[in-house]
Amino acid sequence: MKIKSIETFSNTFVSMVRVRTDDGAEGWGQISPYNADISTTVMHRQVAPHALGRDAHDIDALVDDIPEKEHKFPGSYLRRALAGLDTALWDLRGKLANKSVCELLGGQPRPFPVYASSMRRDITPEDEADRLVRLRDTHGYNAFKIRVGKECGHDEDEWPGRSDAIVPAVRHAVGDDVALLVDANSCYTPKKAIEVGAMLADNGVCHFEEPCPYWEFTWTAEVTRALEIPVAGGEQDNSLPLWRHMIATHVVNIVQPDVCYVGGLTRALRVAAMAKDAGLACVPHSANLSMVTVFSLHMMGAIENAGPYVEFSIEPTTYYPWQEGLFSPALEASDGKVQISDAPGWGVEISPTWLAASAHRVSELD
Repeated sequence: MKIKSIETFSNTFVSMVRVRTDDGAEGWGQISPYNADISTTVMHRQVAPHALGRDAHDIDALVDDIPEKEHKFPGSYLRRALAGLDTALWDLRGKLANKSVCELLGGQPRPFPVYASSMRRDITPEDEADRLVRLRDTHGYNAFKIRVGKECGHDEDEWPGRSDAIVPAVRHAVGDDVALLVDANSCYTPKKAIEVGAMLADNGVCHFEEPCPYWEFTWTAEVTRALEIPVAGGEQDNSLPLWRHMIATHVVNIVQPDVCYVGGLTRALRVAAMAKDAGLACVPHSANLSMVTVFSLHMMGAIENAGPYVEFSIEPTTYYPWQEGLFSPALEASDGKVQISDAPGWGVEISPTWLAASAHRVSELD
């Protein structure tokens, strides 16, 4: 079964990928969100030429061979494009086997716990606490993640005093029985991160994400060694050798590969396997309601070292309008869980209306 064509349907924010084989089978995947139009160009120029005519079943070989053939381009865009091919081939594999991807991996589709993930720093502590309580009461969430510091903030807060106020405000509002996670998005030097970590510990925080610039591995490792709170990270990292180093040296306690950033499900599973061998939990980054959360749910339903929840964005389409109407059925949280589909492949249908409004491009065998 050979790959006959690779199609993309894209806009600036997101790009869907359809792979078709010479016998008419097809599967759908997704290139990583953000600057997806650039990643789409990379797909057709640097990924598709190496995939067309290849065996659609041999995903491992493809995700190994393509980065080697494009070894002078080891960065993020190639991996973001590769994710589109990889995830489409997993969907195709599931449809051929009449199994969900979760089942292909040895898992069991089921409602899986999620943590409600806030992306916002433009919200006051009082308003954030109020909305999280409303979401807890409506959707049954028993875990939340909030933002502290300032993105790549060089020890600065989004505004003075916000972090010191929002953590206790949210903790008081949601109660002690709710898990509270915190994301610093590469804000702090080690000294400041350790100071913030002490405040988080006083408020029962169970997860301190990306406390230092993610590229400063020694800084993050210093914080990890100094704190009792588990330190999480890795969402931006797409190099498997770097992942090997991070895990072997325990830079973090919790690994967070992003299926779309790292280059697809196959590579994310390799990161999870490395983490398992090192005794570390895996909680993938899935900070929006595109297909990346679908991918993460299927993965987490199957791996042995899955953390207790999947990241689930609580931002409405008014905040992330590009998420509107990508696929059906839409992901919905109930009793703090989201259902892993038991339908073949990823178990979703890409919206024909969305596809019709997107930019279409195809690479195919002559």
